[in-house]
Amino acid sequence: MPETINLGSLQLKFLQSKDDTAGSLDMFEMTLQPNARMPIPHYHDRWDETIYGLAGTSTWRIDGKDIDLGPGETIFIQRGVVHGFTNRSTGPASCLCVLSPGVLGPQYFKDMAGLLSAATPDAARMKETMLRYGLIPAPPS
Repeated sequence: MPETINLGSLQLKFLQSKDDTAGSLDMFEMTLQPNARMPIPHYHDRWDETIYGLAGTSTWRIDGKDIDLGPGETIFIQRGVVHGFTNRSTGPASCLCVLSPGVLGPQYFKDMAGLLSAATPDAARMKETMLRYGLIPAPPS
């Protein structure tokens, strides 16, 4: 049974990981509650991401442009491109995320969930965790 990782206002259900696919991909379903957002916009240079909308509408900021993603729509995020997301709607939004090749796995999200569960999340520890897994925080825009 797929494992669900709770990061507060967003939940991830890993369907395939780098360990299951010999590094070919990571695949997870992500559900964003209303007002959920990526804690720290970032980029990575070791994998690409394809996002497929399942339900609701999420807004993705990719390379400085906002793109709404609804059911049946896809977004491709090339490695090296700064991105983040938010759910501006009043209902949950979900999407399927595929990272290719699979180099991240669920442990990154478990580590971040632990940091985000603190009363006051430690931004420096979050940044260090991101860098350790290959995510480079973007400077504020």
